[in-house]
Amino acid sequence: MLAIFRKEVNQFFSSPIAYIIMAVFLTAIGLLLWVFPDTSLLENGYADMGTFFNLTPYVMLFLVPAITMRSIADEVRSGTLEWLLTKPVSRWGVVGGKFLASWLLVIVTLLPTILYYVSLYQLGSPVGNIDSAGVFGSYAGLVLLGGVFVAIGLWASSLNDNQVVAFVLGVFFSFLLYSGLSALAGLSFFGNLSYYLAYFALDDQYQALGRGLIDSRNVIYLVSLMVFFLLLTVNRLKTNA
Repeated sequence: MLAIFRKEVNQFFSSPIAYIIMAVFLTAIGLLLWVFPDTSLLENGYADMGTFFNLTPYVMLFLVPAITMRSIADEVRSGTLEWLLTKPVSRWGVVGGKFLASWLLVIVTLLPTILYYVSLYQLGSPVGNIDSAGVFGSYAGLVLLGGVFVAIGLWASSLNDNQVVAFVLGVFFSFLLYSGLSALAGLSFFGNLSYYLAYFALDDQYQALGRGLIDSRNVIYLVSLMVFFLLLTVNRLKTNA
C-alpha cells in the first residue's frame, strides 16, 4: 500500500494535473467568497465562514471526481492493473494506496483556504470575533466529506475504463448522496421514510459537524461510507483483473 501511495503522490505532483485542479478550485472558491457580490464574505458585515462551508462541498463534487477519474480506469484501459495485481500487493493495498494519495491531494487543496479564516479572524470586531469551534468542526467535516467523495470516485473509476464516464458517474453518485437524499426526503411520497433519507444524507452529517461539536456518530457514519465504497471497489477489481 505504501508503495502505491508513493507512486500515486509522485504521479500527481510530477504532472500539471494536480496543480491545475488546485488552482481551479482555489480560484473558483476565491471568486465566490471575495469577488461575486451575491456570495462575498465582505458583504455580510460580520465575520462568518458559513458561505464558504456551504459552497465548498458543491465545488468538491466536481473537484474530487476529476482527481479520481483516472485512478483505476486508466489502469484498466492500459492493461497495467492485471500486471500490478501480479506483484506482491493485495487488492486492498492497491485501492488503499490510491485512496490515501487522492485524499491527501484533497486535503492539500483545502489547506490554503485556512487563510480565509485567518483573514476573517483579523477583520472581526473585536479581533477574533468568529466562531472558531464551528470553523474547525466544519473543516473536519470537509476533510471527511472529501474522503467519502474520493471513495465514491474510486468506485466510479473502477466501473468503466473511460475516464470521462468515471468522472460523470463520480459526480452523479456524490451529488446523489450529498443533496439527492435530502431532496427525496422533502417529498411527501416517502412518508416516514423521509426521516431516514434525511439522516443518511451527507449534507445532514456534514452540517452537524459544522455546529462545533464533533459527534462520534457523524464521524463513524462518514468513515463507514468510505469503507463501504472501498469494499465495492475491491470487489470490482476482482472482475476487472
